[in-house]
Amino acid sequence: MTQLKPIHNLKTILTFIIPSLIGLLLFITPVTTDKGLTIPIAIVSKALQSAMGGTIQLIVTGIVIFMAIVSVLAAVIRPAFVRQSHFLTALLNVSGFWLLMRVIGAVFITLTCFNIGPEIIISENTGSLVYNDLLPVLFSVFIFAGMLLPLLLNFGLLEFFGTMLTKIMRPIFNLPGRSAIDCIASWLGDGSVGILMTSQQYETRFYTQREAAVIGTTFSAVSITFSLVVISQVRLEHLFVPFYLTVCFAGIMAAIIVPKLPPLSWKKDNYIDDTPRHPDDEMIPQGHGVFSWGYHQALSRASQATSVKKVFIDGLKNVIDMIFGIIPVVMAIGTMALILAEYTPIFNYLGMPFIPLLELLQIPEATAASKTIVVGFADMFIPSILASSIESDLTRFVIAALSVTQLIYMSEVGALLIGSKIPVNFLELFVIFILRTVVTLPIIALMGHMIL
Repeated sequence: MTQLKPIHNLKTILTFIIPSLIGLLLFITPVTTDKGLTIPIAIVSKALQSAMGGTIQLIVTGIVIFMAIVSVLAAVIRPAFVRQSHFLTALLNVSGFWLLMRVIGAVFITLTCFNIGPEIIISENTGSLVYNDLLPVLFSVFIFAGMLLPLLLNFGLLEFFGTMLTKIMRPIFNLPGRSAIDCIASWLGDGSVGILMTSQQYETRFYTQREAAVIGTTFSAVSITFSLVVISQVRLEHLFVPFYLTVCFAGIMAAIIVPKLPPLSWKKDNYIDDTPRHPDDEMIPQGHGVFSWGYHQALSRASQATSVKKVFIDGLKNVIDMIFGIIPVVMAIGTMALILAEYTPIFNYLGMPFIPLLELLQIPEATAASKTIVVGFADMFIPSILASSIESDLTRFVIAALSVTQLIYMSEVGALLIGSKIPVNFLELFVIFILRTVVTLPIIALMGHMIL
């Protein structure tokens, strides 16, 4: 136990305990409201959104247009103050593809804000849906989550629980124990919070490329609150408990199976700087138990927290990176995905191969159900909207549960993943989406037959 002495003092212990407890309270602690189960960070985010009203859309419009202009100027002029700042270089000096996405996002948001231009872009089911429904939520979540994420990441909480949970997460999912915290934050609050945590930890070399890709596409689960909205949309809210148990079981099976298949299985177990993960980095040294080593790791991390000012600056950088870097991408990619879903038959055609599988699983109205399966890649809520007109309770149950377990939808989670540093691209996300569908559909169908 002599290893603990340099950091085993009251100041370090309090530095670990107090911010970590506040972080747990804000991000993990479930709170019951009149709208269901949520977490405090989601409550304060919604309060900000309500207080600001339509002002958020105007602010976001200015931000997206500003980012497009300064990104183009940074690419053309390459000013010295940008080149000399690591933070500004990472924010503004983006590749040609991301520069194009920022410009497209600026065009889309300008047309939508002023309600001008083609209906295909500004309609309530495409650009206006992203502009009015999604961006205000992301803006308010990003402000609080970005500022307060250091409470979870910088003071030893993940080191403590990560060590304790490694015995579960590594054998079952081949992931570090700390990834369980990402999942809990998503499950109780919002999937975007889980992705932000994963991205931050990948950038700071706590997750390898494979781990970040698996966690981002597998453990950024849909919140309990949104699951209730989905099951209500298909008029089966009286079945919420068996519905959510079905979602959890199918999601766990997908989390075990899908990462063992390409493209996730092809990801390198290297960190963001391409250095390999050391196979012994989770070994518990002789003389320590799981608890004592987790506690030691936590105190080691807490001892590195130098000042409140640095934590504040780190949080502020998180907020700027999320709001200025990710929101323009979400506007561009989310709108384009919804245009494809709303104005082209592409998702209907992609759903046709699932008709024989649905018939084999004895799902009534298989043709109507097939049209909802792949459209979830554009937006998670569209399948439930389409399913509401289907007569069979079993079919509506299966479609609702499947839309939640598919997890990756381009109007939010997919766009967030692509906009982050997590190493996945659009094609890989679509393949993972299809794999999750193929794995979870038979499980959900079986559970549906047992329940209904």
